[in-house]
Amino acid sequence: MSETRKSTVEEIRARFDNDVERFSNLETGQSATIDAPLVLDLITQVAATHLPDAATVLDIGCGAGNYTLQLLKRKPNLACTLVDLSQPMLTRAAERLGESSATHVETHCGDFRDVTLPDSHFDIVMAAAVLHHLRDDDDWKQAFAKIYRIMQPGGMLLVSDLIGHDIPAVHAVQWERYGDYLRELRDDDYRQAVFDYIEKEDTPRSLAYQINLCREVGFQQIDVLHANACFGAYCAVK
Repeated sequence: MSETRKSTVEEIRARFDNDVERFSNLETGQSATIDAPLVLDLITQVAATHLPDAATVLDIGCGAGNYTLQLLKRKPNLACTLVDLSQPMLTRAAERLGESSATHVETHCGDFRDVTLPDSHFDIVMAAAVLHHLRDDDDWKQAFAKIYRIMQPGGMLLVSDLIGHDIPAVHAVQWERYGDYLRELRDDDYRQAVFDYIEKEDTPRSLAYQINLCREVGFQQIDVLHANACFGAYCAVK
């Protein structure tokens, strides 16, 4: 992607403030994301299987709470901490979790990079469709270092996101495939609208970049869970 002026945190917040209803439904909120239901199921199954005795979960960029709610179906009775830029999103997520098995629900409205969270605390950390809002290398490294710091030893980070590609030919092929998906989903205008939105708001990095960064900040084990065109999912164990 060429460099343009990217959306500010406030611009991103405003967009999500006005889109709560759509993101409360995985089918409508993530329609532009390839394999979104599959990845939601996969991440929560891996988390529950790896940490059957988990007590705490942090959902970064929780939106309306879809990932935490699905995790609670597989691993009930978790203390849940939710972070999101959007207060309306957090309010909806908390309402939905109020009808779940969660033993405690704590919400933080703000940028994850600025939110104060306890060190060595979380068993499970999930970040779905949020890390692509990070910008330069220093921003990425500081965010990953913070995630590592607040996790319990043996805890698991699970990420699903829009991804970039480091080899130009791979980038061209995979983004063309994504364009075909969007065109088939709706039409050429929709494809262009999504690509324009990504150009303005997102700064995706490759799976290789993120895996290397996980190792750099201290994660001991990393596995790729899924990859399709411009979307990928992986996990890392502290």
